[in-house]
Amino acid sequence: MSLVREDFREILRLVRPGSRVLDVGCGEGALLDLLIHDKQVDGRGLEISAGGVAACMARGLSVVQGDADQDLDHFPDKTFDYAILSQTLQATRQPRHVLDELLRIADRAIVSFPNFGHWRVRWSLLSRGRMPETKALPMPWWSTPNIHLCTLVDFLALTDDLDVRVDACAAFAGAGPARHIDPASPIENWRAETCLFMLSRGSAPAREPPRVSGDLFDA
Repeated sequence: MSLVREDFREILRLVRPGSRVLDVGCGEGALLDLLIHDKQVDGRGLEISAGGVAACMARGLSVVQGDADQDLDHFPDKTFDYAILSQTLQATRQPRHVLDELLRIADRAIVSFPNFGHWRVRWSLLSRGRMPETKALPMPWWSTPNIHLCTLVDFLALTDDLDVRVDACAAFAGAGPARHIDPASPIENWRAETCLFMLSRGSAPAREPPRVSGDLFDA
């Protein structure tokens, strides 16, 4: 576990063993693989790139190619216990719709994103007058996949707009471990380089989750 990303460690801590998980924008499947082997989840993935899907399949993961902006609409209500969107929200075309869909298809959503309010971002804009390049935002503006960058405060405003409850929040800076924070504290919008939220719309009753049907994840 020494080489596991710190945000992955926090997600592993939050996810209940044996639960049903959808990893949206799962890339090459590193997080999904960890969840399956360390937490024994029933894990599925949705990934937009053909290369990412191929890499996931080489790991033996159940992943389909799809676009979070459009294809989450095809999942039945409350199919999963957790829907995870790790470092992907800012690359979606309709982040409000995507977040709303995550909490329709799952009891809880775990969402992480780079915080554009971090002090390094502010300093880069102030001192150089250019779009920042940091550890959390490593690519130049003309090649980044990010199209909807936001701050911690912006994201909180979106959760209020969607009437979403914040069940947990952690902040990361550099390679340091997670800090559990009060996201409403003004200082955290300066300190957090990356933010991770667990969200819900209230406590869900115990139930037997439905199977995913159709051509998404046929057994």
